[in-house]
Amino acid sequence: MAKGETGVLNAVWKRASALGWRLFRNNVGVGTMSNGAFVRFGLRVGSGDLIGWRPVTVTQDMVGTVIAQFVSVEVKTATGRLSEDQVHWAEQVRSAGGVAITARSENDLEQQQSTSPSPGEP
Repeated sequence: MAKGETGVLNAVWKRASALGWRLFRNNVGVGTMSNGAFVRFGLRVGSGDLIGWRPVTVTQDMVGTVIAQFVSVEVKTATGRLSEDQVHWAEQVRSAGGVAITARSENDLEQQQSTSPSPGEP
């Protein structure tokens, strides 16, 4: 029996989870608020329906190969505080081998590029 796109998406999502991948639904579009203002949502036009990461164990034959690593940057002011959900997200990204950074200025990217913040301190 043929599946519509939603059925295929759900099957792919379920299988990805069974493989240890961590994917999130990414709806992209524009909506109109009650005051007439436009709201854009999702990553960007053309980005995938499911976004996330998969764990990759680097093997000897991969040495010297460039791979993409998932990066999450939470931007805060000098006094901004992370919510519990933001801390949890950062811990999940790191536990899967991704990079999670809290940036209070553009300089934080370079400073944290070569360091791995401890859990709870993204």
